[in-house]
Amino acid sequence: MNILLRWWRFNVVGAMGMVVQLGSLAVMSRVCGGHVLMVTATAVELALLHNFVWHVRYTWRGRYGGSRWRQMVRFHLANGAVSLVGNVVLMRLLVGGARLPVIAANAVAIACCSVVNFGLGERWAFAAHSPPIPALRSAAEKRQARNRCGWFPGSWSVWLSK
Repeated sequence: MNILLRWWRFNVVGAMGMVVQLGSLAVMSRVCGGHVLMVTATAVELALLHNFVWHVRYTWRGRYGGSRWRQMVRFHLANGAVSLVGNVVLMRLLVGGARLPVIAANAVAIACCSVVNFGLGERWAFAAHSPPIPALRSAAEKRQARNRCGWFPGSWSVWLSK
């Protein structure tokens, strides 16, 4: 897939994730009252899970990156850490130091973090790996596999004939 198309899809998912995070934050803050940090952490986690599912199914669809569990852990380590630390640090610099309005500063922080998050997703969390090839040991197993599938791309035919 073209990197610009993937970047576009990444940002579409990110925009949906912002809606999930802000919506769940609004609902849970009304229900849970004054537990702002707990509600915020829960809203961020819901957005991370939402984004992970959409990135697997939409942004990086078709990429085999090992187990989903491994991808999810990597995504959380990369995206979660960058988003949390990056937003806090940049908000401190932009609001506290540069005296930007909170919403404008947050928009800049989100944009900066999204570039880093996309790079980490592309190169690490959803990095492409070759799918495991089943080991067919005997000639009989090779024939059974050919008969089950009906056709094989050229590379599989060569591999199975060995």
